[in-house]
Amino acid sequence: MKKVASRPYAADAFENLKAAGIDPILARIYAARGILSASELDSGLDALVPFDKLKNAVEMGGILADAIDEKKRILIVADYDSDGATACAVGMLALSEMGAIVDYLVPNRFEYGYGLTPEIVRLAKSREPDYIVTVDNGIASVEGVMEANRLGIPVLVTDHHLPGDALPEALCIVNPNQPGCPFPSKHLAGVGVMFYVMLALRAELRNRGRRVPNLAALLDLVALGTVADVVRLDKNNRILVSQGLKRIRDGRANPGVLALFSVARRDARKASSFDLGFMLGPRLNAAGRMEDMALGIDCLIGRDFAKALEAAQRLDDLNRERKSVESIMQEDALAILESCENPPGYSISLFDPNWHQGIIGILASRIKEKFHRPSFAFARGGEGEIKGSGRSITGFHIRDALDLVAKHHPGLILKFGGHAAAAGLTIREENFELFGRAFEETASSLLSESDLERLFETDGMLDEEQMTLDLAKKIEAMSWGQGFPEPGFEGFFSVEQQRIVGEKHLKLKLRYADKVFDAMLFFHPDPLPDRIRAIYSLSVNDYNGSTSLQLVIRQCIPELPSA
Repeated sequence: MKKVASRPYAADAFENLKAAGIDPILARIYAARGILSASELDSGLDALVPFDKLKNAVEMGGILADAIDEKKRILIVADYDSDGATACAVGMLALSEMGAIVDYLVPNRFEYGYGLTPEIVRLAKSREPDYIVTVDNGIASVEGVMEANRLGIPVLVTDHHLPGDALPEALCIVNPNQPGCPFPSKHLAGVGVMFYVMLALRAELRNRGRRVPNLAALLDLVALGTVADVVRLDKNNRILVSQGLKRIRDGRANPGVLALFSVARRDARKASSFDLGFMLGPRLNAAGRMEDMALGIDCLIGRDFAKALEAAQRLDDLNRERKSVESIMQEDALAILESCENPPGYSISLFDPNWHQGIIGILASRIKEKFHRPSFAFARGGEGEIKGSGRSITGFHIRDALDLVAKHHPGLILKFGGHAAAAGLTIREENFELFGRAFEETASSLLSESDLERLFETDGMLDEEQMTLDLAKKIEAMSWGQGFPEPGFEGFFSVEQQRIVGEKHLKLKLRYADKVFDAMLFFHPDPLPDRIRAIYSLSVNDYNGSTSLQLVIRQCIPELPSA
């Protein structure tokens, strides 16, 4: 069942925003996203939460400053997704600029798995580091940090994932989600955490009389990692993303980011959150999924555009390969579900011995979107183990659900981690069926039938005179993402013209009251009925030097019940 509902908003917030001079439609949109006053829309860097509010950031800045002064070797151990890659790039570029001897190591996910494992620590030992700095990982690496301590290598953990029952015995931990951290923005991505640590380091070096770089030059990387990791865009993250996008639009992006825009055939001067999340992010992630994230990191830290472009073109090739493999895996997954005697219950768990370990996260996301249920996809690891990646629906904390499964079935889950929307785990291959039953049992205890009904939230209906190019431009200028969704509207339209373009998209002429609008419905080659109810967004269409309003249809169903 699918339902449509208009997002509710507080009337007093709406009036406050209008009184501040904000367009009434935008005021309604912002109020529906919890914005109470115009000050919450401030995107200036001076509105960022200060770095000294982040527990241990000042202490870690001091440790790193000492390491720089003493010519100690620093080794960054990164995660293999876009957040980890951008966090590593921020660390590499900032530390190098501030005089550090720094290198990085990114584990190959197929050989070593996730995080600072004892095996990775032993590999890192060959680099002879004086310090290990983790980015976007480490908070759950109790055994890995223990091994580093045994080998005499102090570990500095920077992470944003939820901690387990015990924290690693690291020299210093910076994580907004660790116990006792007063930082109000708990949704910093791994790259955001590393950026904050670099701010603390910069302040410490400046206090010591050192010349320091302007770290704003790294905000395009912070924006990319933040959006691509699909963390909640609270006020602090919106500032980071807005400032990063501004630098990209102004032509001040790092060469690697510009190279990714180039291979994605997107105009960096019109950069948007969509570009970061759906065009650049997947290409960067393709390195870690298909090969080795070192390629992605080298692209981001390169100072020569020509070399960065070569790396970006290789990333683009890997992304095409990823799409092909993903398509086959989706067909396999749907075939498995169709062969089942019973329809999906409260959850979905799938495994195929031929699936690609680097793609299971995307597959879980696709299955979750199609069936609107918490979903896990598994692929073979090594030594009789299988690795699973899960994605969740609103209202179901998938990492906490795994914690319940682990408590109710001791020994079933070998290791797990994640957050509310996504999680990963490792189990024995022979225990797959048991895990499926255990996860279904947990999901059924936490979810109701109504939770499984897909709800499409909109920002209501617009009058025809409100559907303007000017409003579309204002919307596109804002940073949208997880927890701060791009505006979508609903309306009934008459379909006056429709034709297939690019073999799989519909180009439309839609009549709304007395006006006819150009519209696009992507990945939907089947013809539409004469009259539709649509959920749509306003888009700026640039074609042959002219700019016009275009509707982008998000959902198109002849009749859609209201909530």
